[in-house]
Amino acid sequence: MTETSETRSAAGEAGGAPRSRLQRLMRLLPLIAPVLLWAVPCWVLLHTGQHWPLPVALTGTALFALGLIGMPLAMAHGHGRRQRDRAAIVGDTLLGGVWVLFTWSVLLGSLLRAALTVAGAGDGQDRARIVTWAVLGTTAVLLAWGYAEARRVPRVRRLDVELPRLGAGLDGTRVVLITDTHYGPLDRARWSARVCETVNTLEADLVCHTGDIADGTAERRRAQAAPLGTVRATRARVYVTGNHEYYSEAQGWVDLMDELGWEPLRNRHLLVERGGDTLVVAGVDDVTAESSGLAGHRAHLAGALHGADPELPVLLLAHQPKFIGRAAAHGVDLQLSGHTHGGQIWPFHHLVRLDQPALAGLSRHGVRTLLYTSRGTGFWGPPFRVFAPSEITLLVLRSPRPSAPSRG
Repeated sequence: MTETSETRSAAGEAGGAPRSRLQRLMRLLPLIAPVLLWAVPCWVLLHTGQHWPLPVALTGTALFALGLIGMPLAMAHGHGRRQRDRAAIVGDTLLGGVWVLFTWSVLLGSLLRAALTVAGAGDGQDRARIVTWAVLGTTAVLLAWGYAEARRVPRVRRLDVELPRLGAGLDGTRVVLITDTHYGPLDRARWSARVCETVNTLEADLVCHTGDIADGTAERRRAQAAPLGTVRATRARVYVTGNHEYYSEAQGWVDLMDELGWEPLRNRHLLVERGGDTLVVAGVDDVTAESSGLAGHRAHLAGALHGADPELPVLLLAHQPKFIGRAAAHGVDLQLSGHTHGGQIWPFHHLVRLDQPALAGLSRHGVRTLLYTSRGTGFWGPPFRVFAPSEITLLVLRSPRPSAPSRG
């Protein structure tokens, strides 16, 4: 018995050591990441053979050091307890800018330097300076374009979605999806009004908002969210919470959306009838709701579907795509989600894929369950979208087409 206990103890210690080291590394990540984001571009652009004049090298290095210190401070003041919008704008902009600069310092810096070396173009200093100007130019172009992409009214993305259980009377039902509006430190009240005007041109039967309305409380962002009250739909306007609501008094957002005339689908459903057929439209709180500690908030799909005829088709609103496993297990026909932003700034896409089963678009899960993941209507934090365009989505629901009669 003694030997067995000691053996188990040793095995537990051996297995626990890597996990412990990983946990320590994850705790250090918020400290390590900013250093890498600022130090790598500084090294690539200023100190890898360029031989800049001393004042240029010192000034450039000082600017990178200032960014390394200033960005975390600005973000702490902007997104911490004080919620200073101007500080948040500075911190978020620096974060987006240095992420793009870091990405292209690594990628373009390595590839271009290798290509120039193989081609025998110039000496080492010439090649290093070409790399510096190429990286800076690429970064400037991508940030200017990314800012314009983030601030514009999203283009409408339309697609037909066939649901095998959808009755013929519901064929052609128009569902408009907006999500991740993220009203925040940058005042986007005019942008919000223009988004709602665009939605109203689509003549929707059902308009859905799948969460992350804003960063900040409902009281603080009310002016930006107010245009949502002008959205029109012939059947219903429905809303579910996203994870960001749980950072800023989620119940306040539920109450405001109700005040604006939207139906908060908090683990419940409503019925949409058209042409003699019926569609169950259900919604669940975000998967982070229960851990928020807010009484009565949790993702509860069984509760959302309670009392619904199991033979009817189900359209489910759930903020995060990762809810699709539960949706498929319950036989949901179509889940609408957001959350991913399509990655927002490439190549963050690859990190999103580690956490979510889908990045954007329509995908199939299980026997009959479809998932549509929107890239989002707004943006979070950094006011840039690079290779991840925002969208307002029009989904036209289609019933199965009758099969052609066989020829005898």
